[in-house]
Amino acid sequence: MADATSITSSTLIAAEKVHGTNVYNPAGDKLGSVEDIMIDKVSGKAIYAVMSFGGFLGIGDKHHPLPWSSLKYDTQKEGYVVNLDKRMLEGAPSYERDRDFRWTPDYGRQVDKYYGAPTFWM
Repeated sequence: MADATSITSSTLIAAEKVHGTNVYNPAGDKLGSVEDIMIDKVSGKAIYAVMSFGGFLGIGDKHHPLPWSSLKYDTQKEGYVVNLDKRMLEGAPSYERDRDFRWTPDYGRQVDKYYGAPTFWM
């Protein structure tokens, strides 16, 4: 039986391969890279991509949860494109990379509201 890293598909990707994938804005500017994926335990659907943004060489960067639905994969860039600019990210919900962080439904609603995404949290 093949392991998850050897499976290839035009629409499926192993989570470990998403980690480190670059995120761009529509102008082609690199905004950051995917650090993690938040998956709903019940449905198995990806709800958020956690993107690193800011800092230099991993120092001082923050984690920005982005609604998964806001990311579109671009095969030519081999990365995700999100309709944001750096200014919008500077005011977005985020948390420090080296800080313990506890995800709560209130925080999820804040993220969804900021990006105008349908909320996952009832």
